[in-house]
Amino acid sequence: MKLQERAAKVGFDWSSPEPILDKIEEEIAELREALASNDKEKVADELGDLIFAVVNIGRHVGADPRNALRGTNTKFRRRFAHIETELEAAGETLDAATLERMEELWQAAKAIERQLT
Repeated sequence: MKLQERAAKVGFDWSSPEPILDKIEEEIAELREALASNDKEKVADELGDLIFAVVNIGRHVGADPRNALRGTNTKFRRRFAHIETELEAAGETLDAATLERMEELWQAAKAIERQLT
């Protein structure tokens, strides 16, 4: 973000979020290509480009990317804890639960959060 802020000071910046979204889509396409090539170095490079572009849109819209990620981590912990609690209450284990079952519980956690807000 500091690099982006420095570049923006001299005019090397987009004027609105829309072109940054286009850049993010471009970076996702490049990441897909890298994944298809199975080249770990290229994947890491493209992943870095994608993260950089996502940070840039956060900066552009006034959402601190670090705080946004912290919030998402907190939300993930809360929802995953819901999965664990519900599985335990049903006599199931994480190891034995299918991805579909965990996704069902994840969506239930999201629905509960929506009801509370």
